[in-house]
Amino acid sequence: MTTDTGSTVPRRQLGRHLRHLREEARMTIKAAADALEWSTPKIWRIESGATSMRSLDAEAMCRVYGASPEITEALMGLAKETRGRGWWHSYGDAIPEWFELYVGLEAAAARLRKYEAQLIPGLLQTKAYATNVYEVARPDMTAEEIDRSVAVRLGRQALLTRTAPRAPQVDILLDEAALRRFVDAEQLGHLVTVSRQPNVTLRVLPFGVDLYRANLTNGAFTILDFEHGSEPSIIYSDGLTGALYLEKPAEVEAYEAVWSATENKALSETQSRKLIASIAEERT
Repeated sequence: MTTDTGSTVPRRQLGRHLRHLREEARMTIKAAADALEWSTPKIWRIESGATSMRSLDAEAMCRVYGASPEITEALMGLAKETRGRGWWHSYGDAIPEWFELYVGLEAAAARLRKYEAQLIPGLLQTKAYATNVYEVARPDMTAEEIDRSVAVRLGRQALLTRTAPRAPQVDILLDEAALRRFVDAEQLGHLVTVSRQPNVTLRVLPFGVDLYRANLTNGAFTILDFEHGSEPSIIYSDGLTGALYLEKPAEVEAYEAVWSATENKALSETQSRKLIASIAEERT
């Protein structure tokens, strides 16, 4: 399994630059689409980093926005980088389009902070647990489709132990409820093992803890941070049919505050492993 990060980051970088040029030119998305004879959804997808670009299309947008030759040349070069493909593309429609963006961001992140209240996070799931999740959540899927989706989920886990680029720091806050709902001893043992990796911290919010902010104000969420400010931090939260991506400073600060308040309520890493091990003993 290769550990390339695909084209997600250059697509988002190019989209931000082009959006900035459009706003500097005081053009609405509709005006830009009319000038380029494109659809407004196409402009939106480019600016949000949801699609790759041809360098000629980047040149056309720069021309309409009145960009300098130097900026145009730089963005045409960046557009070529958006054509790269990550390992997950080989799984085709096993990854929904709205989740494909997240997989690329996850692979490119330097740090991941995850809060989960009901499920074991995908990066820590065993094959049996992941299969069970898909069987319950997606009863419309065939056995073959489930196998392919599980293969993607397990493939994502390679980033925990990769060496090039360096594996991200992964910090997880997990409510005790997630440890007790259709979780077998194998999955619990796997959590203990993975939590001992130097780049992984797993801390549990036990039933006995007071009310905490993440449980009251949010569903599961992930905070993604990137190396050397190459990308702004992003908040990710998914649902049945789509995902929410937040990156405005005020939005990120709000989730940072929730994370900090919730972290203060969690057991230590050692205490968390002891609790997980004790629950595993109940399963045997």
